Amino acid sequence: MISVLRLVCMKTINGQPVSEAQIDRWVTEAENGYDVETLRRRGRKPRNNDAAKVISIRLSPKEIANLDKYAAAHGWSRSQAIREALKNAI
Repeated sequence: MISVLRLVCMKTINGQPVSEAQIDRWVTEAENGYDVETLRRRGRKPRNNDAAKVISIRLSPKEIANLDKYAAAHGWSRSQAIREALKNAI
């Protein structure tokens, strides 16, 4: 029986082909270890030192449209507009 080796072209998240040399570099990097503090700093910058929690709410299409209009008028995201409204209401 003949074995057939099927080559798979792996790509990065950006669609770039991954070479054997790149895999070797990644392996070396992983074996050297990672700075956990650096990895934790990835992503969105925290608003303050307190841990933030995500909450969800249900809004009607009209409420969403009004929220988007309000946020755009102030140059805010939806989240920022909701935070500002809560800050002023409570």
